[in-house]
Amino acid sequence: MEGLNRKRGKSVKEDMKEKIALIEAALYVAGRPLDLKTLGRIIGSRSKRKTLELARMLMEEYKRRGSSLEILELEDQRFVLQLKSDYASKVRRLAVRPLLTNGPLRTLAYIAYRQPVSQKQVIAARGTHAYKHVKQLIEMDLVEVEKRGRNKILRTTEYFADYFGLSHNPAVMKRQIIRILNRMAEAKKSGK
Repeated sequence: MEGLNRKRGKSVKEDMKEKIALIEAALYVAGRPLDLKTLGRIIGSRSKRKTLELARMLMEEYKRRGSSLEILELEDQRFVLQLKSDYASKVRRLAVRPLLTNGPLRTLAYIAYRQPVSQKQVIAARGTHAYKHVKQLIEMDLVEVEKRGRNKILRTTEYFADYFGLSHNPAVMKRQIIRILNRMAEAKKSGK
């Protein structure tokens, strides 16, 4: 590889910088977490170790910059480029429009926390208006439904996990959701 790079007129350092820039571009364009396999394809590397090393170098570069953006490594070795939470509340109103209004968002949170959960349980907890929420969440590919006899079992999709930067593992996801809710409760108490 090193010889090939030199033939193209690139030093190893230039090649590394280019690969890091490609990882950054991929994370920016995707707008969701990306796994090492995907990032490896983007930079033309089959080595997960090398891809992980480059992604972590980019993450450290963002930490040094002290910018409003950050790159996070999720528990399942996926990486995401996102706005730091300190800045999100100050610029939220500039977003085109929220993905979900409050009602469907609460229904989604209930499903994510309790999954797999029957639609009957969701309706009992959230009210009959949740039928519309569930339909909307399925259409948006945030929730999937599995029919078991007369029951409908709801669970979140991989797209949901990717969109919100959560693990694909339901047990890990539940812990992440609990941490998020605790932070939100603390922020609400302190008036932020």
